[in-house]
Amino acid sequence: MYKEDCIFCKIANGEIPSSTIYEDEDFRVFLDLNPATRGHALLVPKKHFANLLELDDGLCEKAMVLAKKLAGKMTELLGCDGFNLMQNNGEAAGQTVFHFHLHLIPRYKDDTAGITWRPGNASSEELEVLVALLKGK
Repeated sequence: MYKEDCIFCKIANGEIPSSTIYEDEDFRVFLDLNPATRGHALLVPKKHFANLLELDDGLCEKAMVLAKKLAGKMTELLGCDGFNLMQNNGEAAGQTVFHFHLHLIPRYKDDTAGITWRPGNASSEELEVLVALLKGK
């Protein structure tokens, strides 16, 4: 699957140049042009899937194994203090390019990536309702 008007399809398949750090038959991993931190990369499948829910299970498994491998290598070579794997689905979640991609974000003490949220507070009743809903009861 390839989508003509998708910039990540074009990058993943080599039609648009990128700062590629890894490539195989299924994925291209390249440095983000607008990085959250030094070494921020994007793991992108060569086939088009709009988001995680469209990604086939085999590629989903391969993506996570590859992300783990690259996170270890990047941590060692970049000397970062931590690591975020981030994947957004839908506009409300911050997705701006509608081709599945996984952000590999090295984290450094005192960086300004700002990947945080203000924790809420769920009541035990709310948790019970959600457990029942999500378990299908």
